[in-house]
Amino acid sequence: MLVDFNTLPEESRVWIYQANRSFTDDELSEIKEKLDIFINNWTAHGSDLQSGYTIEYKRFIVIALNQNLNSATGCSIDASVHFIQQLEKDYNVDLMDKMNVSYKQGEYVAYKSLLDFKKMVKDKAVSKKTIVFNNLVTNIAEFKENWEVPASESWHNRFLN
Repeated sequence: MLVDFNTLPEESRVWIYQANRSFTDDELSEIKEKLDIFINNWTAHGSDLQSGYTIEYKRFIVIALNQNLNSATGCSIDASVHFIQQLEKDYNVDLMDKMNVSYKQGEYVAYKSLLDFKKMVKDKAVSKKTIVFNNLVTNIAEFKENWEVPASESWHNRFLN
């Protein structure tokens, strides 16, 4: 059951998929239509899952689930992963690789491999103040508070020493 992302409770679980490039406006329209259909039909053992999504910076697909009503099951999580994998194929984009880093350069969102990011730290091209996207947040409250943070306040901090 699709609901507005902003109406979901703060403790709703989130999954964040970062793309290795920005989506075009046409792609975003298609992806939103596909997300609407997927989420409207997303169930756990036949029960509706109250979910919503947001797409940030034309690059991050964030799916949220109100677990107060029904929790995701192995099968429903598998279904969402298959859906994301199909988007990867449809748009020739990488959404599942967690070993990459997205960060801000001004208003621009950059995307680098973890190895390249470590090299940039060494070369002082990024710092503790660089805004990074912490895609490990687990609920909407964390998403709002700790998703876009200085590298020093994220798991990225381990590379800054």
